[in-house]
Formats: sequence, C-alpha cells, structure tokens
Amino acid sequence: MANSKTRLGVSAYAIVVFVFTLASNGVRNLVGWPAFIALAVVIAAVGGIMFLRMRPERFRWYRLPAPIYLFLALATLSILWSQYRLESVLGVVAQLLTTLVAVALAFILTWHEVLRTLGTALRYVIGLSFVFEMWVSLFLRKPLLPWWIELTPEQQEKPPKLLYWSRDLLFEGGPIQGLVGSSTLLGFIGLIGLIIFTIQLRAKLVTRFAGWFWVAMSLATLALTRSATVTVALVAVVIALAFALWARRSGPVGRVPVYITGAAVLALLAGLAVFARSWIFSLLGKSSDLTGRVDTWDGVISLAQQRPWFGWGWISYWAPWVEPYKSLDVQGGIPVMSAHNAWLDVWLQLGLIGLLIFVPLVALTLWRVWFRAVDQPRRGFGPPLPYATSALWPFLLMVALVVQSFAESRMLIESGWLLLILLAVKSRFDFELPSLDAEPQRVPWRQVPIPRDHAPAVTGR
Repeated sequence: MANSKTRLGVSAYAIVVFVFTLASNGVRNLVGWPAFIALAVVIAAVGGIMFLRMRPERFRWYRLPAPIYLFLALATLSILWSQYRLESVLGVVAQLLTTLVAVALAFILTWHEVLRTLGTALRYVIGLSFVFEMWVSLFLRKPLLPWWIELTPEQQEKPPKLLYWSRDLLFEGGPIQGLVGSSTLLGFIGLIGLIIFTIQLRAKLVTRFAGWFWVAMSLATLALTRSATVTVALVAVVIALAFALWARRSGPVGRVPVYITGAAVLALLAGLAVFARSWIFSLLGKSSDLTGRVDTWDGVISLAQQRPWFGWGWISYWAPWVEPYKSLDVQGGIPVMSAHNAWLDVWLQLGLIGLLIFVPLVALTLWRVWFRAVDQPRRGFGPPLPYATSALWPFLLMVALVVQSFAESRMLIESGWLLLILLAVKSRFDFELPSLDAEPQRVPWRQVPIPRDHAPAVTGR
C-alpha cells in the first residue's frame, strides 16, 4: 500500500509539472507574475524533496550528460559579464529550478509513467483550452485581456493583438489561442498531443474511444491554430516516423540506405528552407518573413556579432526594460520576448561557446532517442525483445522540439527545457526495464514501482 501511494503521488506531481510548464502562459494570465513565480518555487521544492525521499539507487551526479553541467555553469558564470545582472540572476535561477525538476522526473518516473502523465497533462491543457475559448465566445463575446495588464493610453485606443488572452475567434474558425494565449504555442501542444495520443492508441494503452477522441481533439487544435511553423514540424515528425519504421524493418546491419536517404532528405529540406522559403510559406498562407521573425533575427545577429564568444549574459525570457532588449525589436506594438530561434538566442546570450555546448546536448539526445526507437531492446545477453510502439514517442517528440527551435525559443525555457533535459537524462541512463511483452499494459494509477534489483535493459547504444 505504501508503494501504491508513492506511485500515485509521483504521477500526480508529474501531471502538475507538465500542466504548469505547458500552460505557463495561461497560469501567468490567471494569477499574475508574482503568484506564478511563487508556484514555480513551490513545485521545484516539492520535486527536490520527493527526489531526496525516494533516493533512486542508479542516480549519480557525475553520470548526467556533461553538456547539461557545462551549459548551466556557463549561464551562471555569465552573470559576471552580464549587462543586466539582476535579470541574469533571475534567469539562471529559473534555469536551475527547471533542470532540477526535469532531473527529478527523469529518475522517479519510468518511461511508461512519463508517457502516461504527459498524456494526461496534455488532455487537461487541450480540453481546458477549448472550454476556455467556448466560454469567451458564448458568454463574453469579445476579446479578452489578462486581468493584470494595464494598457498605455496609446494601446487603449487599439490594444495590440499579441496582448489578448483570447481573441474570440472560435466560431470564426480561428486562429484560437486557448489557455496559453498563443496560437503558435497551442498548435505545438496539439502536435505533442497528436504524437502522444497516437502512440497510446496504437500501443493499446488507452481505450479506443478515448484514444480516437483525443487524437481528434489534437487534430482540431492543429486546424484551429493554423500555425505554419507547427505545420512544418508536423511534416518533419511524419517523415521521422517513416524513417524510424524503415530502420526497424532494415535492422542494424541494413541501415546504410536509411542514413544515406536521411542525409539527402535533410539536405533537400535545408535547401528549400533557404532558397524556397517564400514559396513554401505562401502555400501555408504565411508571409516569407515568418511574421516578422526575419527582422528579429537580423537584430539578434547584429547584437551577437558584437560579443560573439561569450554573449551578453544569460537571461532566459528577454527583459524588455533593459538594454539591449529594450530597443531590439517591437512586433504588433509590444516588445519581443525572445529571438524566436533557440540557436540564435543561445548565441546572443552565451556566445559561440554556449552554442558549442548546446549543440552536443541536443544532438546527443536526438541520437540516443533515435536508437531507443529503432533498436530492439535486450535483457542482458538474451534474445531481442519485441519492438514496442511506445518506444517511438521520445524520438518523435525530440524531432518536434528541434524543428520548433528554429522558429521559437521555447526549447530554452519552461516546457521546452523541461522536456529536453528529461529526455537527455532518461536516454542517457535508460535505467528501467521494458516489459517482456511487446508493449506495456494498461495499469491503474496506483502502480507498484519496478523492482530495483532487476538488471537494466540495453538497446544497442
């Protein structure tokens, strides 16, 4: 009974964390910044206490992926040369707390529990987003601003669209913004939901009705947000899935054609992104400047070149009240809060040295989850175990995060950083056993943890 209560508490905590980070914009709009910061500190403290009490036996600080330590160390040291030291301190603290929670979840949850709790959190965020938009359209019948925002005299005449929590567009076919107050962020949540819910349905981890219902809700989210960048990420995920299934069918010995074709596809897509961007986005009904992102990127590159090696100092979210962010860029009447590109943001804040650390962190994580997806698991020196559909979702989620990182900086903050670190740590340790069956079975929430004295599984990498 004690073990059952522990697993129930762990699952509940994980759901709260995923909801809080995925819907962080909505939480801020609901309670304001001071309460949001207080909640974040409490959640991180609970995660630390839970981790210390459970004391995972396989945890070793020195075995965490080295780029995580190096990135956090560089971000912390950047306070010394930062032009905005108070904001850098706040940004570093936020990064450390998010990392702490991600590492705690990586060790106290099994892969199946991550899949299940993340799926539950996505259901809450997507479902409540539709309820919220329905309430605005049926009862409020006008665009809604967060209660704590005070408009300037210039903004009161015509409030910037980017300030609205909801623009009351549900019955007009969108684009809706949901709880997160952004059609792009809600669309990406819909994409993650499509990945997770499809995997759960195919692996028979949920009932057919529940599985198809939430797949349909995810598709509806994608359709009603109509984000061009999310559409590109969806195409990338479908292509990645096709290559993963091809690699499974080919086996370790016959994967040379898979890798050659994959390299050719990547080169083709990179060429299209550089030379045919206008044509691609015209097909999606979007401008070739990616809704002003190109202007933002030009400004970021210009600033980064002034301090190319170590950057201007870590800040996480941009602080529009300090230089150089104060005068960097304005879109839709409000200051820009990020570079809309995680790689440029790292270069701006931590320089080329930061990029030399961040690139291996992402690349190694993508490499490990790829082999987890395509290699048959083994138990010791025994025969290979059957392929599991549920082994695919970390790779597909990582592909979605990487593609999104070229148009958004979410990989560096909140849910993006949490998922990146969680996948980096779990794929590095891979410390829980897969079931002897091809797929994990549906189990109650009060699940007894996997015995610690079992031998770990290996996936070939």
